[in-house]
Amino acid sequence: MKQVTKGRWNGYDTYILHSRELEVTLLPWLGNNVISIWDNIQNRQILRRPDENDLAFYMQKPYHFGMPMLIPPGRIRGGHFEYEGREYQFDRNTAGDNHIHGLHRTQPWRVSDIEEDEEGCALTTEFLTADDPHWMEQFPAPLKLEMTMRLQGSRLTQHLKVTHLGDMPVPFGIGFHTWFLLDGQPADWTLHLPVDAIYGLDKDLITTGEVLPLGPLEQLNKGLNMQGTNFDTMLRIGKDQPALATLLRSDGYGLKYSADPRHYKLWVLYTKGDANEFLCIEPYTWLPNAPNVQAGPDVTGLIRLEPKQSIEMDLHLDMVYPIEAHTIQITPQ
Repeated sequence: MKQVTKGRWNGYDTYILHSRELEVTLLPWLGNNVISIWDNIQNRQILRRPDENDLAFYMQKPYHFGMPMLIPPGRIRGGHFEYEGREYQFDRNTAGDNHIHGLHRTQPWRVSDIEEDEEGCALTTEFLTADDPHWMEQFPAPLKLEMTMRLQGSRLTQHLKVTHLGDMPVPFGIGFHTWFLLDGQPADWTLHLPVDAIYGLDKDLITTGEVLPLGPLEQLNKGLNMQGTNFDTMLRIGKDQPALATLLRSDGYGLKYSADPRHYKLWVLYTKGDANEFLCIEPYTWLPNAPNVQAGPDVTGLIRLEPKQSIEMDLHLDMVYPIEAHTIQITPQ
């Protein structure tokens, strides 16, 4: 069962990583997005998966499904900023004439390696931003992105390596807009998220740089039930707090979603209205609009990429099962 197989979605090749517990489907040719995680133990879908008839919407807003990468994440005022004497202008793609959720959309990634062993299986994909003229118009910095996904039992690891191939320092930020299903039963789910503050937003939902007390959301540090929540909220990971979100169902089933603390500085929670079908738990390395925020990288999370420099970071998704769940009959999707 520890193998990688191929599938199809709307005529595009997919790659499926298999373990006893999970089946993870990657769509390299449309943004390298994990579009499905099927739980064999619980016989349920973990992510908001795009149906075959969602292709048109997916092509327009791929970040509404699965575990999409945002490079960079969040909004940038007017899509404009200056860094090291160079001006950058991103597409203005929001109602307020700002930019949202970066340059990475449906670009094709190349599969460069597949591994299968006794412990698990892995798939490596890569993308050169110089292959996308529209990307380079907005952000003229050639980057090499390499993602290795490894499935080992009930743990999925996403290892990202970013290499700057250009000749000038550039700012870098990334986030993941991960859609976890609540199955229409938010009262059954509780989120534990170690955080210490909320980032203030203006009328355009752009960060002001103001840091606000958690107030009622202090309950996140102990465990907040999802019933009645409505999130579009940016939360700071405090000093010495782990970059770890734990989402558990009332029967003890759930998941732990953890980010590399060296780079990931905040979480965004998003429910698209009152929590019902899903909860987006989004790890970000930088504060949206970071290049325009008058603060240092310890506050903004902005990563300065030097020419020829590489950075590497991990995300982990670990499933949590009640003991009795392992006696349940497994039914492949």
